[in-house]
Amino acid sequence: MNYNPARQICQTWTRRHVSVDASGLRVLVVDDNVDAAQALGAYLGSGKIECRLAYGGEDAVRIGTAWRPHIIVMDITMPGCSGFEAALALRRDERTRGIAIIAFTSLDETEVREHLTDGEFDGYCQKGHGPTRLAALITRLAH
Repeated sequence: MNYNPARQICQTWTRRHVSVDASGLRVLVVDDNVDAAQALGAYLGSGKIECRLAYGGEDAVRIGTAWRPHIIVMDITMPGCSGFEAALALRRDERTRGIAIIAFTSLDETEVREHLTDGEFDGYCQKGHGPTRLAALITRLAH
Protein backbone atom coordinates (compact mmCIF):
# COMPACT_ATOMS: atom_id res chain seq x y z
CA MET A 1 0.00 0.00 0.00
CA ASN A 2 1.38 3.42 -0.93
CA TYR A 3 1.57 6.10 1.73
CA ASN A 4 -0.97 8.86 1.11
CA PRO A 5 -0.72 11.78 3.59
CA ALA A 6 -4.26 12.98 2.79
CA ARG A 7 -5.60 9.54 3.69
CA GLN A 8 -3.96 9.76 7.10
CA ILE A 9 -5.62 13.06 8.06
CA CYS A 10 -9.36 12.29 7.87
CA GLN A 11 -11.04 9.12 6.70
CA THR A 12 -13.85 6.68 7.33
CA TRP A 13 -13.00 3.31 8.85
CA THR A 14 -16.36 1.56 8.61
CA ARG A 15 -19.37 1.50 6.34
CA ARG A 16 -21.62 2.96 9.03
CA HIS A 17 -23.79 5.86 7.94
CA VAL A 18 -26.35 7.59 10.06
CA SER A 19 -29.75 8.67 8.81
CA VAL A 20 -30.63 12.27 9.52
CA ASP A 21 -34.26 13.33 9.56
CA ALA A 22 -35.75 16.75 8.85
CA SER A 23 -34.88 17.97 12.34
CA GLY A 24 -31.21 18.05 11.33
CA LEU A 25 -27.85 16.58 12.19
CA ARG A 26 -26.87 16.34 15.87
CA VAL A 27 -23.15 16.22 16.72
CA LEU A 28 -21.57 15.83 20.15
CA VAL A 29 -18.05 17.31 20.40
CA VAL A 30 -15.95 15.73 23.17
CA ASP A 31 -12.67 17.27 24.30
CA ASP A 32 -11.17 17.97 27.72
CA ASN A 33 -9.71 21.18 26.28
CA VAL A 34 -12.68 23.48 26.85
CA ASP A 35 -11.49 26.14 24.39
CA ALA A 36 -10.93 23.58 21.63
CA ALA A 37 -14.34 22.00 22.20
CA GLN A 38 -16.09 25.37 22.16
CA ALA A 39 -14.26 26.51 19.02
CA LEU A 40 -15.10 23.31 17.12
CA GLY A 41 -18.69 23.38 18.37
CA ALA A 42 -19.05 26.98 17.19
CA TYR A 43 -17.61 26.12 13.78
CA LEU A 44 -19.85 23.10 13.25
CA GLY A 45 -22.87 24.87 14.75
CA SER A 46 -22.53 27.78 12.33
CA GLY A 47 -23.97 25.52 9.64
CA LYS A 48 -27.04 23.35 9.92
CA ILE A 49 -25.58 21.15 12.65
CA GLU A 50 -26.89 21.14 16.21
CA CYS A 51 -23.87 20.75 18.50
CA ARG A 52 -23.48 19.95 22.14
CA LEU A 53 -20.26 19.73 24.07
CA ALA A 54 -18.80 17.27 26.55
CA TYR A 55 -15.55 17.95 28.39
CA GLY A 56 -14.46 14.39 29.10
CA GLY A 57 -15.20 10.74 28.51
CA GLU A 58 -17.68 10.34 31.35
CA ASP A 59 -19.64 13.38 30.11
CA ALA A 60 -19.56 11.91 26.58
CA VAL A 61 -21.21 8.70 27.76
CA ARG A 62 -23.78 10.54 29.89
CA ILE A 63 -24.71 13.13 27.24
CA GLY A 64 -24.48 10.64 24.37
CA THR A 65 -26.89 8.27 26.09
CA ALA A 66 -29.37 11.00 27.03
CA TRP A 67 -29.25 13.10 23.84
CA ARG A 68 -28.37 10.42 21.26
CA PRO A 69 -26.51 12.48 18.67
CA HIS A 70 -26.03 11.14 15.16
CA ILE A 71 -22.25 11.59 15.35
CA ILE A 72 -19.74 11.99 18.17
CA VAL A 73 -16.39 13.70 17.55
CA MET A 74 -14.25 12.13 20.28
CA ASP A 75 -10.89 13.29 21.57
CA ILE A 76 -8.79 10.34 22.73
CA THR A 77 -6.31 11.53 25.33
CA MET A 78 -8.42 12.75 28.23
CA PRO A 79 -7.94 12.31 31.99
CA GLY A 80 -10.16 9.88 33.83
CA CYS A 81 -12.18 8.22 31.09
CA SER A 82 -10.27 8.26 27.79
CA GLY A 83 -11.89 8.51 24.38
CA PHE A 84 -11.19 4.80 23.86
CA GLU A 85 -13.06 3.92 27.06
CA ALA A 86 -15.96 6.27 26.33
CA ALA A 87 -16.36 5.02 22.76
CA LEU A 88 -16.29 1.40 23.92
CA ALA A 89 -18.95 2.12 26.56
CA LEU A 90 -21.15 3.79 23.93
CA ARG A 91 -20.68 0.85 21.52
CA ARG A 92 -21.66 -1.66 24.17
CA ASP A 93 -24.89 0.17 25.08
CA GLU A 94 -27.83 -0.86 22.90
CA ARG A 95 -29.19 2.70 22.98
CA THR A 96 -26.02 4.26 21.53
CA ARG A 97 -24.30 1.57 19.48
CA GLY A 98 -25.63 3.02 16.20
CA ILE A 99 -24.04 6.43 16.72
CA ALA A 100 -21.12 7.15 14.38
CA ILE A 101 -18.00 7.97 16.39
CA ILE A 102 -14.98 9.79 14.96
CA ALA A 103 -11.60 9.65 16.69
CA PHE A 104 -10.44 13.28 16.65
CA THR A 105 -6.96 13.34 18.09
CA SER A 106 -3.38 14.46 17.72
CA LEU A 107 -2.36 10.77 17.82
CA ASP A 108 -1.50 9.32 14.43
CA GLU A 109 -3.81 6.79 12.84
CA THR A 110 -1.53 3.81 13.45
CA GLU A 111 -1.36 4.51 17.17
CA VAL A 112 -5.14 4.81 17.44
CA ARG A 113 -5.71 1.57 15.52
CA GLU A 114 -3.27 -0.29 17.81
CA HIS A 115 -5.47 0.49 20.84
CA LEU A 116 -8.84 -0.53 19.37
CA THR A 117 -10.58 -3.54 20.84
CA ASP A 118 -14.10 -3.65 19.43
CA GLY A 119 -14.64 -1.32 16.46
CA GLU A 120 -15.08 1.72 18.67
CA PHE A 121 -14.57 4.29 15.90
CA ASP A 122 -16.13 4.76 12.47
CA GLY A 123 -13.63 7.34 11.33
CA TYR A 124 -10.43 9.12 12.17
CA CYS A 125 -9.39 12.74 11.84
CA GLN A 126 -6.07 14.10 13.02
CA LYS A 127 -6.12 17.41 14.87
CA GLY A 128 -4.14 20.34 13.56
CA HIS A 129 -5.43 20.45 9.99
CA GLY A 130 -8.33 22.87 10.25
CA PRO A 131 -12.00 21.94 10.72
CA THR A 132 -13.01 21.68 7.04
CA ARG A 133 -11.71 18.12 6.65
CA LEU A 134 -13.48 17.04 9.82
CA ALA A 135 -16.70 18.68 8.59
CA ALA A 136 -16.35 16.80 5.29
CA LEU A 137 -15.92 13.52 7.18
CA ILE A 138 -19.04 14.26 9.24
CA THR A 139 -20.95 14.92 6.01
CA ARG A 140 -19.75 11.59 4.54
CA LEU A 141 -21.06 9.71 7.59
CA ALA A 142 -24.49 11.38 7.55
CA HIS A 143 -27.14 11.00 4.86
